[in-house]
Amino acid sequence: MCIQALKWEKGARLGDTIIASVKEAQPGGKVKKGQVVYGVVVRAAMQKGRCDGSEVKFDDNVVVLVNKQGESIGTRVFGPVPYERKKKHVKILSPAQHIA
Repeated sequence: MCIQALKWEKGARLGDTIIASVKEAQPGGKVKKGQVVYGVVVRAAMQKGRCDGSEVKFDDNVVVLVNKQGESIGTRVFGPVPYERKKKHVKILSPAQHIA
């Protein structure tokens, strides 16, 4: 659950960093339920226009958990990840299965 978007006041957009609370976690995992973590929005249900005139929109909202240095906490990213990324979030693209 998003606690605060670090860039926008009303919400987070594709590629933004947020502060979130973990609602569900697997037992024995790196994060625990109720822990406050940083995350980067990799898929958003809100449309985003690209420079070539096309628009990208997903069915759900997905966040990849990162530490304060911007490195991914997890080892895999399921589903497509759009290539719109800030330079500090390039490390998220490498474990992704599909880049849209």
